[in-house]
Amino acid sequence: MASGNHMKAAQETYNGFIKATTWGTAICIVVVAVVVALIA
Repeated sequence: MASGNHMKAAQETYNGFIKATTWGTAICIVVVAVVVALIA
């Protein structure tokens, strides 16, 4: 397991990953909605 300063860096990396995943999912949902609207 990470210790001390490594744990803080790991948590920052994890938080960045979660934010990127959240934004990526939201953008994908918007793109899918636009494509479905264009097709319909």
